[in-house]
This record gives sequence, C-alpha cells and structure tokens, in this order.
Amino acid sequence: MPFPIAGAEIAKTEAKTGFTFPLGLKSRLSKDNGGEIEVVGDCWQLIPFLDGSDRKRIARTCNDIVRETARMRDWRGFPPDAFVVAQNGGGDYLIIRPEAEGSTQLGETVYFWDHETGEHEPVADSLDSI
Repeated sequence: MPFPIAGAEIAKTEAKTGFTFPLGLKSRLSKDNGGEIEVVGDCWQLIPFLDGSDRKRIARTCNDIVRETARMRDWRGFPPDAFVVAQNGGGDYLIIRPEAEGSTQLGETVYFWDHETGEHEPVADSLDSI
C-alpha cells in the first residue's frame, strides 16, 4: 500500500541525481508514492521515490527511482539519460527523459521502453494525466 511522500523527501532524490523531476510525476507520487496505473493496455507498478522518513517507509520504497534506474542503465538499449517511473513485471518500463539534450529538467512526457527492441515511444503527456 503506497503512502504519501513529503516534498522534502522528493527534493533529496533530486539533489542526489542532479535532476529536477517533472511536476506531474511529483504531484502523482506525493499523493501515493507507488501503486499501480494502467497504460497501453497493461498494468504498471509505479517506482517510488525513496522515503527515509521512518523505517516502514524506507522498507517499502527501497527499490526507488534511483536504484531501479541505475540497474536499468546496464541493459542494452536503455537510454542513458532516462529515469524509470514504472514497470510491468515483464521487463518493459515507462520512462521519462530530459526536456532537452544536456538539460537537468526531466520532461513530463512518459515513454514506453521495450526491453526486447530497446526502442521507446511516447504514451502519455504526463504521469498525472494517466
């Protein structure tokens, strides 16, 4: 069961990564830091921000955006500037990318990343629109 997350905890992830996450993602996860959504006919588990506010929240969010993204960057074809925001349990991910090359502002657009082809395509204008 996902919990809300404080903005200060999200800010810690931004400081750690050097990237500013999009408002739609922060808005969605601040209400429920995790959970499920349905996109492109599939059920996706949202990847939470690490919440260090207490032991229970640390345990529930330890596979956070930073950790899952670092793991995926070793996969062939995974965009090196992408961050994972959801997984379908079958190897595919929903990702976000910087607004422009070299930017530290991550864009609102959510992409489907196919683990078999390494290709990605837009599936939503923002996570909070899903």
